[in-house]
Amino acid sequence: MTIQPTVQKKNGRLREGKGFSKGELRKVGIDFKQAVRLAIPIDLRRKTKHEENIKTLKQYLKSLKPSKPRKKRKSRAD
Repeated sequence: MTIQPTVQKKNGRLREGKGFSKGELRKVGIDFKQAVRLAIPIDLRRKTKHEENIKTLKQYLKSLKPSKPRKKRKSRAD
């Protein structure tokens, strides 16, 4: 599942962005390394924080289920 941010052009229209800004990631509570690990696209040139993108990130993080640690198997002692 890939997520794509929306960016406002100069004429006011919306288009797909290249990645989320650092400010948007901070608002959601994700740092740079976590975003890279989760394959969230980051655009280092952007400075804006769009509420729509923040909502998109929050929704995406809710959809990810935290993986449970695997249980160790009991060793067979014959």
